[in-house]
Amino acid sequence: MTATQSFDPLSQAFAEDPYASYRALRASEGPVYYEHFDIWLLSRYQDVAAAAGDKTLVRSLEFFLSPEEIQEHKVRLNWHDMPNHSRFVQFSMLDSDGETHDRLRRKVFREFTPALVARQRGMIQDFVDKLLDRLLEAGTIDFVEDLASEVPGHIIGSVLGVPDEYAGQLRRWSEQVVQYFDVDRSAERKAIAERATTEFYELLKELIADRVRSPRDDLLCRLTQAYTAGELTEDELVSTCMLILMAGHGSTIDVLGSGMHALLQHSDALAKLREAPTAMPTAIQEMFRYESPLPFFHRYLTEEKVIAGKSLPRGTKVGLLYGAANRDPEQFDTPDQFNIERSPNRHLAFGGGAHFCLGNHLARLDMEIIFTTLLQRTRSIELLDERPAYKRGLSVRGPQRLNIRLIPA
Repeated sequence: MTATQSFDPLSQAFAEDPYASYRALRASEGPVYYEHFDIWLLSRYQDVAAAAGDKTLVRSLEFFLSPEEIQEHKVRLNWHDMPNHSRFVQFSMLDSDGETHDRLRRKVFREFTPALVARQRGMIQDFVDKLLDRLLEAGTIDFVEDLASEVPGHIIGSVLGVPDEYAGQLRRWSEQVVQYFDVDRSAERKAIAERATTEFYELLKELIADRVRSPRDDLLCRLTQAYTAGELTEDELVSTCMLILMAGHGSTIDVLGSGMHALLQHSDALAKLREAPTAMPTAIQEMFRYESPLPFFHRYLTEEKVIAGKSLPRGTKVGLLYGAANRDPEQFDTPDQFNIERSPNRHLAFGGGAHFCLGNHLARLDMEIIFTTLLQRTRSIELLDERPAYKRGLSVRGPQRLNIRLIPA
């Protein structure tokens, strides 16, 4: 049996343990072709890191296909007949390259520098404290739904300038839009993604119009001013806002859940962090490596190229398996061990090259405050599910639920 014959990212077995499949892929010579997705998969750290930093590998089809060929490509992959999804999701800073990508990234880069992100600490701490007041009183909670899902949406919404009352809806829209990026692209999932994108767009139109009437100090207003000055098109403005809000939800929620699960499975690590909370930043980096929340990313070749020892033609779709690379024993000692003191820890959970995750500083600050405050305010945390169910799919990694009991300090 070949590596991809046993590679089934939609299976329950893969959700429970994708790392056996990743090991089989890494053991294969060169990249491995996955027919179901028409993609060549890279699983070794050095290969994935090299591809992530290679400017000849891009996200945008425009670099090697004509408009007619792009439409044919979308029909083959069932990405067509989605007017708003095409405008605002299939086109974005994430799926552009070159001058367009650089221009869009410059518009928001300053908002996510370490210095400006650090200014959000007080606001995040206040929100987490108030949330924990309620959760500690409840005692038994679903960590994913009751805590992890509450914080990132509030924080990224506050940074952009979306009223907190929409936080829950933004999370649902984000999940409904993003689910269509995975392997399963049924008609039902397609309709869900298009409907969520349309509703998302309607809200953003209202908020943008409000910023035109009444400017204020937030990122949405600054982006709207760039739009009215002719520096962004409407599609670029809306797609950038959507991308920021969606990116600020899913992956942070997932790594919070998997990080909490890892700590509860390793009582020694939990005890160390209670005794030495200054070790939390290093522990958080290990959470990202150990269970990468975005384990898969794809790019296209703009020219014929030798990738991991195999010559591949222009236009080839290449899959970067960050989840596999981050468990590569050629890069990490005891890679399947959760080690909160691991240093150096040059993981690839934030990607690499031009598409390196813009929000990584904010995500790590969210996690640092959540975990530090939780450990300070509890005497004990108990895992109530012996084997929590993880999400199915190639593009996500995180528990669906994580039932725990909080014992106040």
